[in-house]
Amino acid sequence: MKTLYTFYADAARIALQSIFAHKLRAFLTLIGIIMGVASVVIVGAAISGLNTYVMEKVTAVLGVNHFMIARMAHQGELSEDAWEKMNRRNKRLEMEDYDWVRDYCVACPEVGAQLQNQTDLKQNGEVLFGVAVQGVTPNMQSIEDKTIAEGRFILPQEIETAAMVMVIGDEVKEKFFPGQDPIGKTLNVRGLPLTIIGIEEKRGSMLGQSFDKQMYIPLTTYRKIFGGRQSLQIHGKAASREKLQTAIEDARTSLRNKHKLKGNEDDDFGLVNTADLAGEVDSLTGGIAAVVVPITFISLVVGGIVVMNIMLVSVTERTFEIGLRKALGATRKQMLLQFMIESSFLTTCGGILGFLLAFGLTWVISVATGWTMTVTFIYVVLSIGVSGGIGMIAGIYPAYKASRLDPIVALARK
Repeated sequence: MKTLYTFYADAARIALQSIFAHKLRAFLTLIGIIMGVASVVIVGAAISGLNTYVMEKVTAVLGVNHFMIARMAHQGELSEDAWEKMNRRNKRLEMEDYDWVRDYCVACPEVGAQLQNQTDLKQNGEVLFGVAVQGVTPNMQSIEDKTIAEGRFILPQEIETAAMVMVIGDEVKEKFFPGQDPIGKTLNVRGLPLTIIGIEEKRGSMLGQSFDKQMYIPLTTYRKIFGGRQSLQIHGKAASREKLQTAIEDARTSLRNKHKLKGNEDDDFGLVNTADLAGEVDSLTGGIAAVVVPITFISLVVGGIVVMNIMLVSVTERTFEIGLRKALGATRKQMLLQFMIESSFLTTCGGILGFLLAFGLTWVISVATGWTMTVTFIYVVLSIGVSGGIGMIAGIYPAYKASRLDPIVALARK
């Protein structure tokens, strides 16, 4: 055991001596591995960050433990025939459906309703196009976890009286009331003045779509302005993530009973929940990773080829040393292990340096752009493990060539 330990220690010492004897060559060799590992880790961090970013934005819009029932709600891919079948089958949802689900969904702590449309706002010479107008019940604030920065949200009595009030997003505030307190002021929606009672906290945007260019008005007021023929959206919230599926099934069963659907009949409504959206986001980012990550691994392979080339040069340069060591009793196995340790040590150092470079770059990118980049453990292990493995593979042929040298011929080349 001691002899084996001494051999490995000597092999490592000789490998380090060889590397430090040719510092520039070793550094240029390492560059390929460093860049390859850094590219893998950065791409992995970007993909993981994209997943986090999308889920943060989805949560900001929909809240957590939240599901929605609508006439044409669906998730994932849907063929044209399936869409047409759904369009013919599904009924428009009315206030009676909302009342029924609210009264009979025992597992739903909150059930709300919403209608939405778009309009252009014009006032005092300013115009804001495509503002999302949402007619809501008061509990949509808690269902979608909305945060009100100033003022308050809509009250139950304002639904009953169809009050002409609104809660606006940050972009609407900045457009029409820059540097002012808009609470108590009015804003015209389709020629009707609505009093501002609250400002929603700024939520930002995703993929160019602003979440702050919108307003909330009482559901009854919405119908007064936009008409009452639009199909309703019914929103529910579970008490916890563990109880979300139970709440969804309870709401689904309640609405099926209301529509008198039999056990084998398809739902005549659509249903979406945030948990399934998270699964779709994971699937999307997983698909991106499956395509992009193997491409970045090509750079590691290129780095491995460079290492193999350098190790072959090293074998040629050190022919006399190899012959001398074999003449003094070094076995083929020992020579094989020595050169494989050297190439593995070189690429593993490159892997560690590549990881440190990637970590620094992801931090800089995150700070400079605000884009979330998450360095995940799996990509770190994968990149450093693969770089070390490539070093061993790249060192096999040069090591084999060194172990096969005839000591007499090698000593004669001095």
